Amino acid sequence: MSERVIAPKNRGFLFLDSHPDGCRQLVDEMWQAVPAPVAAEGEGPVALVIGSSAGYGLAATIAGLARVGIRGIGVCFEKAPGRRTGTAGWYRTAATARLAQQHGRDMVFLNGDAFGDAMKEQVADLLTERFGGRLDFLIYSVAAPRRTDPDTGDVYASVLRPVGSPYTTKTLVFDEHGAPEVKEVTTAPAEGDDIEQTVAVMGGADWERWISFLADRSLLADGFTTAALSYIGSPLTAAIYRQGTIGAAKAHLEATARTLDERLGKTLGGRAVTSVNAAAVTQSSTAIPGIALYTGLLRGVLGEAMVNPVGQLVELWDQLTGARPLDLDDEGRVRLDTWELAPAVQDAVAARWSTATTDTVTELADLDWFSDEVHRLYGFSVPGVDYTAPVETDIPWPATSTLDTRVCD
Repeated sequence: MSERVIAPKNRGFLFLDSHPDGCRQLVDEMWQAVPAPVAAEGEGPVALVIGSSAGYGLAATIAGLARVGIRGIGVCFEKAPGRRTGTAGWYRTAATARLAQQHGRDMVFLNGDAFGDAMKEQVADLLTERFGGRLDFLIYSVAAPRRTDPDTGDVYASVLRPVGSPYTTKTLVFDEHGAPEVKEVTTAPAEGDDIEQTVAVMGGADWERWISFLADRSLLADGFTTAALSYIGSPLTAAIYRQGTIGAAKAHLEATARTLDERLGKTLGGRAVTSVNAAAVTQSSTAIPGIALYTGLLRGVLGEAMVNPVGQLVELWDQLTGARPLDLDDEGRVRLDTWELAPAVQDAVAARWSTATTDTVTELADLDWFSDEVHRLYGFSVPGVDYTAPVETDIPWPATSTLDTRVCD
């Protein structure tokens, strides 16, 4: 046993420890926020969620389990408890597995490098041995700093940079006392092979490799459908995001979707789409200059009308399963961000952005909400959790079987 009191200690938006009880309660909240399950006969569809422990991938996993009754596999890459606590994703995965078991969902979670072929082999074996050898859905939600190419061994690193010229933007930071500050930061433009490196990590190469790997083993069911989660965002952040190195990767992801869609349509009567999600506070998004300020201002404009990730992923699952019509834009993308990019909303956010300073930002942005959301990424600021009480940190990884109580590393 390794109980201790865990207080939030952070460097900017990065926290050094995570709170297991807070992560568990957060997962419970997300599950409870999912509408009643879609009526279905027999066992639920078999799904693979790659990037299942955080952000939109976590939302996709919970919405799929609670709304659609999926069974299958979640893949993520998390750090076990040791000298410090486990990562928040470690504890969220344990909580998700517990809820899945309580609701009779057969969901296995694997911890390892999703980019590597060893993980693909492990998933293929599980699909064959445990899930009838047929996969109905694959959700791809991976944000990573680097990727090793399984064929060449080359290591690629992604960067957050504009293309062509330096980019100066307002950004939101909090000082050591938690007081908000609006600063200007300048990011140097991409150089050398920055764009190619970022596309190699964050583009569609690994997604396509997963599909080809599973197809070669005849594991894709007739009508197989896959979606990669993406983001476009506001014109206010376009220079660093959609028009920057990450935007080049997203464009490659969307081009990959069109290639896969044609291929799957011909071979399986299936589909491949990108799902353009809307803004949310995630561990990835807080690292992007300007995004924190933008998201706080967006919340200031919309308040409770802002659709959270679970709500967005319920909508995606409804479209993918046929509960609602598949609603695609002219480029074949599912758009879950229309409420964010509505002209009236963007005009209101832009007006606040132009006048946002350290002195005015608390009036223009919902910073209490934003700060709580950042804390909640690590299991803090969750109602109902006693943060003064010792908590067990040595939570095991979910067993691959209800009969198997071993910890999986």
